[in-house]
Amino acid sequence: MGVFLYLYHVGSTFQLAVFAFATYSVSFLIIQYRVEKFIYKRINKIYKDLTLLESVSFRKNSITTDMATLTKQIDQYAKNKKLEIETLKVREEYRKEFMGNVSHELKTPLFTVQGYLETLLDGAIHDEKVSSKYLERANKGVERLIYIVKDLDMITKLEVGDLRLDIATFDIVQLVQSVFELLEMKAAKKKITLTFDMHYKEPIMVKGDEERIQQVLTNLVVNSIKYGREKGTTEVSIEKLIKNKVIVRVTDNGEGIEKKNIPRLFERFYRVDKSGSRKEGGSGLGLAIVKHIVEAHDEKIYVESEINIGSEFSFTLEKA
Repeated sequence: MGVFLYLYHVGSTFQLAVFAFATYSVSFLIIQYRVEKFIYKRINKIYKDLTLLESVSFRKNSITTDMATLTKQIDQYAKNKKLEIETLKVREEYRKEFMGNVSHELKTPLFTVQGYLETLLDGAIHDEKVSSKYLERANKGVERLIYIVKDLDMITKLEVGDLRLDIATFDIVQLVQSVFELLEMKAAKKKITLTFDMHYKEPIMVKGDEERIQQVLTNLVVNSIKYGREKGTTEVSIEKLIKNKVIVRVTDNGEGIEKKNIPRLFERFYRVDKSGSRKEGGSGLGLAIVKHIVEAHDEKIYVESEINIGSEFSFTLEKA
């Protein structure tokens, strides 16, 4: 309109300039107001909602209308939350499975004990032979419950760092030999030979909690006997890994473990063979305890296995 008036000599150059400036100013203010009201305020609200949800780092820096930066932040926030949700889902599944396993492990001996006691209360207690047999079986059920609870208590202490390790220097060769002697009768029932890979003429001194490392070795050897084939072998070897480390290997020629099961072997109550392993007894916590004890020593545990060939569990120790 200003240009039109100027061309027809109705308005002057000054009037045109003033009109142009005024139009620009009014347009700028209106557009700025609309952007502020309908875009910036909404962005600001989204940003504040995000910072409230992001409890770890509440942002105090000023907010701009830089859409690229905001989009990047929202995208990163969404990715982080998605990861957290997936982690929570995995944990929830693990919790459900764990609770199911705990209830199963506890109810089996509980129902067994209850059954025997009810039978005794119904009159069997007056039969001396029956009462003695049933009380003995009920006692075994109670012992199994105590065994499970003790193992759970130990794992809890190891996880929260409440179990104090008595670090000392000891001969690992002698410790393995004592474990062999302890489990000799158990191995003999399946005609399994417990042996070293070679004759160790000199002691091999390592640092650690001797009692806990004995528990690790006992659990590993017991498992090799439990899942080993009849007339098989369980072999222990002690090798120098690096300058200040040795690795202890427990190898058997048993049934082996499928690769899909290996990542979950050290979970509490996880069993590869759901039915067979229960017949063999145990709390289902042995390997979980082994892992926690080894990690409490700041060491590593490894497993290799092939179906119908055998398994090898190994862990490192600091050399004295």
